[in-house]
Amino acid sequence: MQSVHIVSAYDEELKYLSKRIAAMGGHAERMVEQAVAALVNVDHGLAQKVIQDDLVLDEGQREIDDKAIIIIARRQPMATDLREIVGAIRISADIERVGDLGKNVAKRVAAVDGRQPNSLFRGLEALADLALTQLKEVLDVYASRSVERIGFVRDRDDQIDAMYTSLFRELLTYMMEDPRNITPCTHLLFCAKNIERIGDHATNIAETIYYIVTGDQMPADRPKGDKTDKVVLPGTVPAK
Repeated sequence: MQSVHIVSAYDEELKYLSKRIAAMGGHAERMVEQAVAALVNVDHGLAQKVIQDDLVLDEGQREIDDKAIIIIARRQPMATDLREIVGAIRISADIERVGDLGKNVAKRVAAVDGRQPNSLFRGLEALADLALTQLKEVLDVYASRSVERIGFVRDRDDQIDAMYTSLFRELLTYMMEDPRNITPCTHLLFCAKNIERIGDHATNIAETIYYIVTGDQMPADRPKGDKTDKVVLPGTVPAK
């Protein structure tokens, strides 16, 4: 009976890590959604709420780290269980960074007056929708351990990079057309980059899940990064 009790308690400890990851993921998603809404609507109150909500993710990451260390010390896990615990530490760190990126967007609300063309805000919303869809999908894969879906989730990052590059080009064009656009568009560029980075963290999580389930690293066959360094605007000379 004692060994059964120990195994049951151990299972509960592992399930606790998964539940905390799921809770952190949901919280990070809401933070990003609200940050973008605050930016589009110039809602300073909502922006401040997002900034304060980041403390929840900071605490969640510390909690998972502490719990994982205790489990490793007490249970001395091997193979799959050890990958599960180490993976939870890595995933919680990526989710915490997603929260930081949402907070960074919220901090820019005070610097953007909302008078920029609607197309720019629509572009940011579309970019955020794509990044959040990717994050939700990868968290679903974490819950189900359906590794056959991981390749699709990771490939979606290419779409995010392409959309970000297009938005980058559009923002630069507005800045060139009217110097008064330079300051607000610069802030929007920072916001767009923060949102694009969410896709990178979702990709990291996908790779960690693959490692947890299979014990292998995902093949590094997809180049990461946007194409903003290749953007050339009309009337400019390409860099050599």
